[in-house]
Amino acid sequence: MPKRSADARRGALGALVANLTPVANPGETFQEVPLDQLRPSPLQARRSFDPAALQDLAASLRAQGVLQPLLVRPLAQGYEIVAGERRWRAAQLAGLSSVPVVARDLSDEEAHDAGAIENLQREDLNVIDEVDLVVGLVARTLGLTPGEVPARLHAVVNRPQEDPAAREQLEELFARLGRGTWTSFVKNKLRVLRWPQPVLQAMRERGLGYSVAGVVAAAPAEHQGALLHLALSGASKAELRERLLSFRKDKPLDPTANVVRALQNKRRLAALSEQERRRVDRLVRELERLLGEGATPGSGRARGARD
Repeated sequence: MPKRSADARRGALGALVANLTPVANPGETFQEVPLDQLRPSPLQARRSFDPAALQDLAASLRAQGVLQPLLVRPLAQGYEIVAGERRWRAAQLAGLSSVPVVARDLSDEEAHDAGAIENLQREDLNVIDEVDLVVGLVARTLGLTPGEVPARLHAVVNRPQEDPAAREQLEELFARLGRGTWTSFVKNKLRVLRWPQPVLQAMRERGLGYSVAGVVAAAPAEHQGALLHLALSGASKAELRERLLSFRKDKPLDPTANVVRALQNKRRLAALSEQERRRVDRLVRELERLLGEGATPGSGRARGARD
């Protein structure tokens, strides 16, 4: 990716944020476009739309119409939605035949950023979608690839004096986005990218919620598959935690560890009958013979109990 100057990157993103709501520029007009002439953008980073929220928006559109025009860019045939896919989907549910749009000639890069910024204004945005969108914008701002962003952000947090220019760019970007500080993003949300890939895939492709995904991601690896299945079936955060607790209770204990703990328990040994203590002593001596002198922790406990 060719790197541009800091001023150029800040200026481009600032213009996109300023133009997020499609207010007509001089010589630019709104137009009504039939829904079947619009198509979603392949650059759209938002992968899931809450069905209930779409129905609520559709009801609002039936009553009031589409108050905020969609931002689109012209294609050879029809238009590609740059910002406003959620309104377009809700308009279809509402039975509308057309929606107002503002058409602008935008490059793929500009269209991607405009869609990202528009999506970041949504209150119901999935956390993984938010993280992916913000990482993409940070990559553009700092002239990095998305894969390089986490390490760079952590470096700027831990050693801010080494790159004050990057810190300034990040502060300005996050101030424009209105989604908290960049340091809070690094500490609280960026870590999601370290979660297991099946969990991230479920969040991206199936709309798995952040809180339940966190329970699955924090569970031991051997239980994550079962918990993920339950989460995708609709289990709540509390239900997942209860199930995880049951896994831990049902887990068979190491028999060797059980024996060692028993041999070290004076009260338990004292409760044995004389015959039982003699048998324990014989077994301990047999283990010592087989495994080597002193190999069995607590081997003297049984003799102490007998004596």
